Amino acid sequence: MFLSCGDSLYDMFLEPDSTDNLRVVVNGVTGGSPMNVALGLSRMGHQSAYFTKLSNDVFGQGLTQFLKDNSVDTSLCLPTDRNTTLAFIIKQPDGSAKYSFYINDTADVSVVISELPKQLPDAVRTLHFGSYSTAVGNVAESLKALAKREQGKRFISYDPNLRLAIEPDLDIWRSNFKAFASTATLIKGSDEDIEGLFGKNNEERFVTECFDHGASIVYITRGAEGASVYTSDSNPVTAKSKPVDVKDTVGAGDTFQASVLHWMAANNHIADDGSLKGTVDAKASLEFALKAAAVTCSRFGADLPTLDEVLNS
Repeated sequence: MFLSCGDSLYDMFLEPDSTDNLRVVVNGVTGGSPMNVALGLSRMGHQSAYFTKLSNDVFGQGLTQFLKDNSVDTSLCLPTDRNTTLAFIIKQPDGSAKYSFYINDTADVSVVISELPKQLPDAVRTLHFGSYSTAVGNVAESLKALAKREQGKRFISYDPNLRLAIEPDLDIWRSNFKAFASTATLIKGSDEDIEGLFGKNNEERFVTECFDHGASIVYITRGAEGASVYTSDSNPVTAKSKPVDVKDTVGAGDTFQASVLHWMAANNHIADDGSLKGTVDAKASLEFALKAAAVTCSRFGADLPTLDEVLNS
C-alpha cells in the first residue's frame, strides 16, 4: 500500500466573463499535490491511502467523497471544523498555472504531532510527502516527525514542489528540503523547484545534495523539455516530453511522481527496509512517467490517468 500525506484543497480555476469585467467564472476541482499522487496510484491499480485533515465544510465533504469514489483509503484522515484550503488559479497563455492560496488556519495545515497515527498499517510500504504541507507550520513539523519515525521501515518519496505564494521564505523551504531529503529514498524536483531552492543553473547541486542526504534515485522534470533521472552509480538519463495539445499543466508533476512510484512497485524495486532494490531501468521509468504526464496535460485539471490510458497513449 502507498500512503500519501499532506495537502487537501480545491483548485478554483478562474475564467474572466467576457460580457462583464466585474465577474469571473469559477470552476472548482479537487486538488493538492500529494493527494493527486494518491489518486494516480489508485487509478494505476494500487492500494492507495491518504493522511490529512479533512474539513466538515462543503469542500471537505467533496474531497472525502472524491477520495472514496476513487478507491483511496481515508481511514487515517482526521475530521475538523476548520475550512478547506482553496487555491485560485489563472491559466497562463502557455498552459501553465498561476496560483493564489487561501490557507490561513485551514484544515490540511492544522495537523499536529500528537495527531499522527500511532502506528501505520503493516500493509503500508511506501510513504509520499510533498508541496506546501512540508513547509508550513504545524503540518510540516508533524510530517517531518512521521518521515523520520518511519525512515528505514518504509520506502519514502519526496517532492518539494515549492509554493512560494504560501511560504515566500526560501530559507524555510531549504531547511525543510534538507529534513525531508534526509529521510527519502526517491526525490523528484522540477526545474522551477531547483531554481527556487538553489538559484539558476544549479541542477547538479540539487542532485548532489539529494545523494548526500541519502537518496538512491533522483528525478528532475522540466515541463515541455522533458525530464532526467540520476542514480549514484550510473550516468544520468534524459528523455523528451511527449508532444500533446495542452489543456493545462495542473497535476502533471504529480502524475509523473505517481507513475515513477508505480514503476518502482511494479518492477519490484521497493525493499522491505525502505531501500531501493535491484537495478532500475532508468530510461523506461522516465519514458513511462512522461507518457502519463502528457495524458494529464491533455485534460482539464488534475485528472490523472489509469494504467491502461498510459499504456495506450
